Amino acid sequence: MKKSFGAKIIVLSAPVWCVGSYDSENRPNVMTVAWGGVCCSSPPCVTISIREATYSYHNIMEREAYTVSIPSGNHIKEADYFGIVSGKDTDKFKETGLTPVRSEIVDAPYVDEFPLIIECKVIHSYKIGSHTQFIGEIIDIKADESILDENDQIDPEKIHPVTFAPVLRRYFAKGSYLGRGFEIGKK
Repeated sequence: MKKSFGAKIIVLSAPVWCVGSYDSENRPNVMTVAWGGVCCSSPPCVTISIREATYSYHNIMEREAYTVSIPSGNHIKEADYFGIVSGKDTDKFKETGLTPVRSEIVDAPYVDEFPLIIECKVIHSYKIGSHTQFIGEIIDIKADESILDENDQIDPEKIHPVTFAPVLRRYFAKGSYLGRGFEIGKK
């Protein structure tokens, strides 16, 4: 028998993404989001959802751009901190010792120390309720060479990404390789 939990957000594997933006005075800011993911393949797009009360919301609305810096597990403390304090009051880069890099493609910064970066321009925004969903067209992806495999492709196991269980408020390390998509189900 299954237990009913009602209408709740019980997502067991939300990504931990650090979203970069600039404020009106060109100060770099970054916040951690768990509501995000791929939303379209052509054009390639990712979506993030954030509350209007956040400092980043206004930055993204003004600049129509954001970056997603994907941390590895060894930067989980910094990623968590990015979601605890507001960039309105705190220079999060200074406090963590991490380095903001100005994107040459979109009007937003990214975290230099994080191994995978997605640079996006906003093509749509939708107020859903408590959150606004921003759909960002991927303009470029940058990856540290250390996370590439022998074919120069991004190897997720080398990134050591983390996920977040919102209801539990816990971070988890990514699991191990299970099989190839669109193949393992044929066996």
